[in-house]
Amino acid sequence: MSETESSSSRLTVDLGAVQRNYRRVAAELGRGVECAAVVKADAYGLGAPYVATALAQIGARSFFVAQVEEGTALRPLLPDAQIFVLNGLQAGLESECERHRLTPVLNSLGEIELWTAHSRRLGHSLPAAVHLDTGMNRLGLPGYEVATLAAEPERLQGLAPLLLVSHLACADLTDHEANSRQLQLFRSCRRQLPNMPASFANSSGVFLGPDYHFDMVRPGASLYGVNPLPNDLNPMVQVVQLEAKILQVRDVDRGTTVGYGATHRIENAGVRLATIAIGYAEGYLRSACGRGFAFLGDHRVNVVGRVSMDLITIDVTGIPENEAHPGAWVELIGPHLDVDTVAERAGTIGYEILTSLGGHHRRRYLEPS
Repeated sequence: MSETESSSSRLTVDLGAVQRNYRRVAAELGRGVECAAVVKADAYGLGAPYVATALAQIGARSFFVAQVEEGTALRPLLPDAQIFVLNGLQAGLESECERHRLTPVLNSLGEIELWTAHSRRLGHSLPAAVHLDTGMNRLGLPGYEVATLAAEPERLQGLAPLLLVSHLACADLTDHEANSRQLQLFRSCRRQLPNMPASFANSSGVFLGPDYHFDMVRPGASLYGVNPLPNDLNPMVQVVQLEAKILQVRDVDRGTTVGYGATHRIENAGVRLATIAIGYAEGYLRSACGRGFAFLGDHRVNVVGRVSMDLITIDVTGIPENEAHPGAWVELIGPHLDVDTVAERAGTIGYEILTSLGGHHRRRYLEPS
């Protein structure tokens, strides 16, 4: 079946743009600093198999996922890569991790004990990352467990190679005092522990400078076009384009209302509305009601009324009928409208926009040229 017959919304992912963003991040790094790639949550909703393969083609050799099953799915595509599992090691999954050569990011002394016990059963060392909590109060060894590990380094016996990691809470706020406070704590903890490579910086952390780079950086959202410098120009290129098809165009009367809840009232005569085939089920967030806009060709058009499950309405008043007609494509993310702007209009962040897109759209992957 052709695209014309079957598709009412489409998502285009530019894998060449992902590669360019990876190279842009890597250009910030000094000699000997590795640029890993975070591809958790299906590469932020854009397709981890496609993204990871494209990045491996240009030299990426370390990848971070959140769940064990994400790592096992990627292993056949990345036979020689190191795949880290950020959410740690759950009891009963030791053999699964070892069989698929996954490297768990150990978030507690209990997880360290699980992995070292498995190492003893196998009779050989296993790779691991050890996560120190330096200010997120989320995952990672809290201060009292770091102190125990510093006093009893033999707890790490049987784990090699090792990577020491932590995570910045406020890296996108370049002047936030938490950044330097976390850096000092990470350095202090590192001095107390056995010598091992370290990784600290996420996408925004890379742009805080070389003090934050250590031996490996872990960009995620920036690879997908999200601005790592929210108060500055975006150094990344856009990766995604989201479009939806006009289903119907109609003239509406003054005094009538649009959509659920009658939240938008038509105040003027001569208004024309178009209904397009996308809604919150396809990742266009309901919080964009009354604030979102899109582009029909080069014409900016406002979203009016509430976002429905699979429909939204746009105001196409004044746009020629040969442009605003059933079957025409409307840009919701793309060259005119980047993901961060869409996020701001919906009161959220680019991460949520990308990971909300789901699998309902017809997807097109542009291969690197």
